[in-house]
Amino acid sequence: MFGGLARRLFGSSNERRLKALRPRVAEINALEPEIAALSDEQLRAKTSEFREQLAAGKTLDELLVPAFAVVREAAKRVLGQRHFDVQLMGGMTLHEGRIAEMKTGEGKTLVATLPTYLNALAGQGVHVVTVNDYLAQRDSGWMGRVHGFLGLSVGVIVHGMDDDERREAYACDVTYATNNELGFDYLRDNMKYDVRAMVQRGHSFAIVDEVDSILVDEARTPLIISGPMEDRSELYVAVDAFIPRLVDGDYEIDEKQRTTTLTEQGNEHIERMLEEAGMLKGDNLYDVENVTVVHHVTQALRAHKLFAKDKDYIVRGDEVVIIDEFTGRMMPGRRYSEGLHQALEAKERAKIQPENQTLASITFQNYFRMYYKLAGMTGTALTEADELLDIYGLEVVEIPTNQPVARVDDDDEVYRTAGEKEKAIIELIRDCQTRGQPILVGTTSIEKSEQLSEALQRAKLPHQVLNARYHEQEAHIVADAGVPGAVTIATNMAGRGTDIQLGGNLEMRIERELDGVDDPAEREARIAEIKTEIAAKKEIALQAGGLFVVGTERHESRRIDNQLRGRSGRQGDPGRSHFFLSLQDDLMRIFGSERIDGMLQKLGIQEGEAIVHPWVNKALEKAQKKVEARNFDIRKNLLKYDNVMNDQRKAVFEQRLEFLQASSITASITEMRHDVIDDIVTRHIPENAYPEQWDAAGLEEEVREILNLDLPVVAWAAEEGIADEEIRERLTKAADAASAERAERFGPDITGQIEKAVLLQTLDHLWREHLATLDHLRQVIGLRGYGQRDPLNEYKSEAFELFQAMLAKLREAVTGQLMRVELVQEPPPLAGEPLPEMHEIHADPTTGENEMALAEAVAAFEAGSMRSAANVDPQDPSTWAATPRNALCPCGSGKKYKHCHGRLA
Repeated sequence: MFGGLARRLFGSSNERRLKALRPRVAEINALEPEIAALSDEQLRAKTSEFREQLAAGKTLDELLVPAFAVVREAAKRVLGQRHFDVQLMGGMTLHEGRIAEMKTGEGKTLVATLPTYLNALAGQGVHVVTVNDYLAQRDSGWMGRVHGFLGLSVGVIVHGMDDDERREAYACDVTYATNNELGFDYLRDNMKYDVRAMVQRGHSFAIVDEVDSILVDEARTPLIISGPMEDRSELYVAVDAFIPRLVDGDYEIDEKQRTTTLTEQGNEHIERMLEEAGMLKGDNLYDVENVTVVHHVTQALRAHKLFAKDKDYIVRGDEVVIIDEFTGRMMPGRRYSEGLHQALEAKERAKIQPENQTLASITFQNYFRMYYKLAGMTGTALTEADELLDIYGLEVVEIPTNQPVARVDDDDEVYRTAGEKEKAIIELIRDCQTRGQPILVGTTSIEKSEQLSEALQRAKLPHQVLNARYHEQEAHIVADAGVPGAVTIATNMAGRGTDIQLGGNLEMRIERELDGVDDPAEREARIAEIKTEIAAKKEIALQAGGLFVVGTERHESRRIDNQLRGRSGRQGDPGRSHFFLSLQDDLMRIFGSERIDGMLQKLGIQEGEAIVHPWVNKALEKAQKKVEARNFDIRKNLLKYDNVMNDQRKAVFEQRLEFLQASSITASITEMRHDVIDDIVTRHIPENAYPEQWDAAGLEEEVREILNLDLPVVAWAAEEGIADEEIRERLTKAADAASAERAERFGPDITGQIEKAVLLQTLDHLWREHLATLDHLRQVIGLRGYGQRDPLNEYKSEAFELFQAMLAKLREAVTGQLMRVELVQEPPPLAGEPLPEMHEIHADPTTGENEMALAEAVAAFEAGSMRSAANVDPQDPSTWAATPRNALCPCGSGKKYKHCHGRLA
């Protein structure tokens, strides 16, 4: 009650923040006539002037008003777009290191130019983070024109670039990149053997576009760089053959947790089959010798019972390709880890690729928290505001729209069956198309969008299907979704980042239709024609009620539903949104639809009838909140464990960088050698022990093994009155003398190179082993809970002990190698061995799968697709087999290849 009274008297905290920004907006507006009077050269010169003022002691905050005024004027001249007042407020929010929630169509991409320019003046580099390569390239080319006009350098990082290109892009004032590329570059930099080979130059300020998608959705999956292990394909195939022979009582499936487990009956059944196949060691499936087999059985069971073809993955040629759960896009090159992808390949009889081991990893939470200042923008962040504040310290500020939102959001319609729901959707689409109203239909998976597409084909309703395509194609299809009568079926937020403008998207049409038209006069005439055509179509669409957004199912996150809704009603346009649900939908089915179904039958609801009531919406919202809370707990738990590893990662990476940058590490090597001598003396000569209790023979043997020195330790120990300290000193003196002699023979330069190469390679090898050990520890540490001990605290103490053991191993291994090293022909280069073969992984902790981003596979996939397209001859059916299954059939029928000449018999 008091909270409501305070809000009425003083306004909400969001309103108070916005009120504080308005005086500076007025100051920027007051400067507009003065800045507009400047010539292009004078406007460009403002950048140097601002940098001089910064060097003289002014702060970025003091330069905000004139800098924003300069960017606004530059955007007017270069793009023909003037920042609205609300966009200035969004820019200030980003500069303050907060999240600006701005509705779809409010021009977030343009907003980012303001804080980007201001912060780039400091010369430390600003990173603008996007969700995919297409948007990174588009925004760097589009908004980069504003920065370039003002004299700033702009770089872009996309997949497939080499290190030199990346280094050059990071050296720019403004760098556009995807979250994955940034994270993987950081990990790869910390595996390099030469400082000059590193590409990043620090983490000063980042603006994250679609911040909810990157910092919440994708933060469920840590970034991992992996390398291949030995081939086990025969074991996968052998185990896969057992799963179809299991019966219903052999296993249990938990759809909420996405887990599947063998029952006692199932264990006995699997044991019998393994025994018959000669694959069981000992008497029990859970004997320690059978750990690998149990792991393979578990993954094969998950592959068969939890993962559905054409929903979670598709089979393309001889390859199993993951489908992204949020966008419905194919993710070529990404692979599940822990052997799950191999289990899917065995299930689908595809070629089994080798497993991978972790070489380096980091979560998005810990990567983005390295930035000195972080900001973000999105259309939907308020539902995740608590998480963003808790984990990243980022406050969400809701920026008002430039024009009031005129979209009407209808209550959901709930049908008993999916068939009834589909009929209602088709009738609505038919009505909209007849009236010339554009309609966007959102589905939750590729499978469901294909089903709806087939239903529309049967109903003879023309439409576009948007799924499992590349981002650029998505953007062009979405750009046409606002044309009168257009029907676009999209999986969730496919094409996110591209505006749906009523009548059509001018920029996209110019890009598509005027490619290759160089004559200025002809271009101007054609552009004028396109503008007139778009204006006429927009008027028709407006009269029909604007864009109609239809949701065919509720997503488990309210935010995804809000994103779909937000595609309609941009910049004050009219629009409508409507969700159609059935009791057979995943969310409804998992959250107790049986009870509701029984109630509806008692109430006598007829076939084709729907329930429409605000109470239904509230009940669904509660279910979604439960799922969101569970996902937040999963991410928070992941972060707690990763924070332990992160402290160790930072210590290793910082120490590694110091070694790389040091001109000589001889002092560190000497210290390691002395520590090793202390350790081995302590092991064999206990504190306060009598000489007869010493293990002198063991010490002599270990000195020979580790230090490569043949010393009479047993004879020393027999001397009258000798103390352990004196033995320690003699060992140290002998080891130092041997090391000095070797350094003198090799020369200081070669010795320095050898020391660095040996130390870095040994550190990297042990760190990889340590990561694998921590991963195994995390998988079993939960069992400590049964003993009334906190698994997290147990993990912390065990991880610390493992880390200490790793450092001891490092000292011993480096000392041992350097005491034995001899030159053969020529000195090794500083870089030592080349970096191991690496793959990029994105692991999903909610399901236990790791989505693996195999960089080379993506490039090969794209190259293969392009070659396929290039080799298809429309006149020669024998070449059509190379056509991608989702592409249009070369015969010209207008159908997809897989529904036409590519149809499987």
